[in-house]
Amino acid sequence: MEFKMLYKRKGGWYIGHIQEYPDYESQGSSLDELRENLREIYNDINRGLVPDAEPFHLMEVAA
Repeated sequence: MEFKMLYKRKGGWYIGHIQEYPDYESQGSSLDELRENLREIYNDINRGLVPDAEPFHLMEVAA
């Protein structure tokens, strides 16, 4: 399993989401904790436990 996560540090927490599923945000006190939380979300989505989850798509646009 591989996914890209985007995150920022805010007020002592790491806040982030999976690139393809930005609607499902999580947080952690460390990057490892955030990664684990997002891994659980990703697994739940792939098992069909989040029925309304639809991935966003990435498109590169030349400027």
